[in-house]
Amino acid sequence: MVHAHRPARALLAALSIALAPAGMAQDSPPPAPVAFRLKAQEAKQGVASDGRHLYVIDNDRIGKYLIASGRRVASWQGDRRLFPHMNSCTVAGRELVCAASNYPQVPQTSAVEIFDTASLRHLRTISLGFGPGSLTALDRHGGKWWAVYANYAGRGGEPNRDYRYTLLARLDDAFRQEAAWVFPDAVLNRFAPFSCSGLSWSKDGRLYATGHDRPEVYELALPDAGSRLELRRTLGIASPGQAIDWDPVTPGRLWSIDRASGEVVGSDIAPD
Repeated sequence: MVHAHRPARALLAALSIALAPAGMAQDSPPPAPVAFRLKAQEAKQGVASDGRHLYVIDNDRIGKYLIASGRRVASWQGDRRLFPHMNSCTVAGRELVCAASNYPQVPQTSAVEIFDTASLRHLRTISLGFGPGSLTALDRHGGKWWAVYANYAGRGGEPNRDYRYTLLARLDDAFRQEAAWVFPDAVLNRFAPFSCSGLSWSKDGRLYATGHDRPEVYELALPDAGSRLELRRTLGIASPGQAIDWDPVTPGRLWSIDRASGEVVGSDIAPD
């Protein structure tokens, strides 16, 4: 069911953030207004949008929903053995392009899984094999692919490579790395002990990322020199981390998911 934002729901969102574990959300910025909520059984990893539909992602399944009605119009279920951890997706033309890995297994391997947006039929796999981490996010911007390779302290991490080794990479059309950047310490400290779960470029060319469990979005910028991204601002949202996507039609609408409530959340981000 689609829910419009109501004062009572806003109060509940604020209370859930206020009651979060110590050090997790109390020091996060106030959440942006919520304009849309949709119950979706696949709301476990992330969401993508083409402006008319929402593609809601779990490890081995995807649900396609009409934004206007909230009705699920297509679904896909994969073999968990082949799709252990599909983390996020982005719409590129008529294809849904998804970041996948073998998390929490090690050594870390990654793949790009591609689906038809109309039917959600799985079209092909691009295996990336071993890499600088687990592929958690993909987006298309400026004629290039932008990928996040996550690293973790603990489960799913490799020896001598924790969250500080999380990497943003620019890839060509064959998913070969052209350049790469590391995240600012201020953002890495918010990721810890997990990593980056979401990445999305806005229509006005700004880069946004999310972690695993904080109700925050980080606006980042490529540096003029060096290899470390710059933090421009930290924004609060009403859902804790996971993969995000900017709506290509509604200005300022950022899509995210709330695992605890099993909902897709549409937040309206005010321009700075």
